[in-house]
Amino acid sequence: MKIATRSTLAALLCAAALPAGAMTLSSTDIHEGQLMDKSFSFNGFGCKGENRSPQLSWRDLPAGTQSLAVTAYDPDAPTGSGWWHWLVVNLPASQSSLTSNASGTLKQGLELGTDFGSQGYGGPCPPAGHGMHRYQFTVWALPQALDVKADTPPAMVGYMLNAMALGKATLTATFFTPKE
Repeated sequence: MKIATRSTLAALLCAAALPAGAMTLSSTDIHEGQLMDKSFSFNGFGCKGENRSPQLSWRDLPAGTQSLAVTAYDPDAPTGSGWWHWLVVNLPASQSSLTSNASGTLKQGLELGTDFGSQGYGGPCPPAGHGMHRYQFTVWALPQALDVKADTPPAMVGYMLNAMALGKATLTATFFTPKE
């Protein structure tokens, strides 16, 4: 009887240690590890894209989620600190997606300034010939809305997100600008 009890207890402890359902992020427009279409590229800085923000969908938010944020970040930018391409904060926890080309038309949430110096989505635009860059689209589950203004620096927002997140899910796509 002791052996059966120990086996049952061990099985229960192992099951309790498994995650209940990790957050996921998906898109009909971009795919993990795949090259992004030029239509999502920035229009400026030598790039000639349409600057369309991609469709994003998420699910399985952790318990206690009250607010969401969506970011796009290039860790490969030759700045020493990466490049923030999109920061959307204070989306309601009931929201489960953003449509394609949603930037600039959001009914809820706040689009913050990016490293391009303007609010809203700024698509990929690595320097010509700099090689392949990764673009990390992340949805963040938060216990409360962020106390920020439209001009809060992206690095400060990134710090707040990492400090507060209950969970997050990332989809990483790629892009490069060929030498002309």
